[in-house]
Amino acid sequence: QVQLVESGGGLVQAGGSLRLSCVVSGRTIRNDRMGWFRQAPGREREFVAAITASGTTTYYSDSVRGRFTISRDNAKGTIYLQMNNLKSEDTAVYYCAANTSTLGRLRVSAGEYSYWGQGTQVTVSS
Repeated sequence: QVQLVESGGGLVQAGGSLRLSCVVSGRTIRNDRMGWFRQAPGREREFVAAITASGTTTYYSDSVRGRFTISRDNAKGTIYLQMNNLKSEDTAVYYCAANTSTLGRLRVSAGEYSYWGQGTQVTVSS
């Protein structure tokens, strides 16, 4: 059974930082592209960041580019999202997800990801 478990969320003041982790079990992720998404109350789930299997290429949404960094440690089966200079609009539940495609560009649509975690809450106070 494939499981993705996020951690590292919490309450932080605007301008602060958090580091999210996502540990994957039941499946090796060394060939998977991985992504982070988020969903705020009353809003659709939106793309945040994605990373290739090797970790050499990343892609970010315009709203987080320059502030967030996605990385991975395939040996540990773990994905990270370093979030700096957090803003109140970053408040959401953050999800990690695995995309099993191996060709083409990094995916930004949630529907193209096969495996999902349960999410971790990030709340930024202004």
